[in-house]
Amino acid sequence: MSRALHVLFRVGAAEYALPAAEVLQMESYAGATPVPGAPAFVAGVVQVRGRVLPVLDLRARFGLAPAEPSLDRRLVVAQHRERPVALLVDSAREVLTLEADDFRPPPPMVSEEAEGLVKAVAQVGPRLVLMLDFPKLIGEEALDAAQQA
Repeated sequence: MSRALHVLFRVGAAEYALPAAEVLQMESYAGATPVPGAPAFVAGVVQVRGRVLPVLDLRARFGLAPAEPSLDRRLVVAQHRERPVALLVDSAREVLTLEADDFRPPPPMVSEEAEGLVKAVAQVGPRLVLMLDFPKLIGEEALDAAQQA
């Protein structure tokens, strides 16, 4: 049985997780510089510790209404391969050790409606936590497929 740390964060009414090994840091969010022509779910770019990063607004990515400005909003900076991306979330305050056996495949309807962005579901006490497919979330899978073609 393998155990791993996960960063938990909230977007809308749902709670999500990413493996802590993929998360570089969490930062307060004070706004992003818009990028002309970027998809609607790209809030813009920010500078974090000397690097310019794209900000993926998960509310927009998941089709939710925009959030009111709040001190709870956070950037969860995660990286897949050499590609760091800042995820704009409603709040992020918890790091939790979860067992691999805690995760189950999402129900087919959830998987289909979420466009494959949710790769597993874990029950944490009374809460359900959705494990995101980070490479798919940031479009890395499309880049991999294009490079292999």
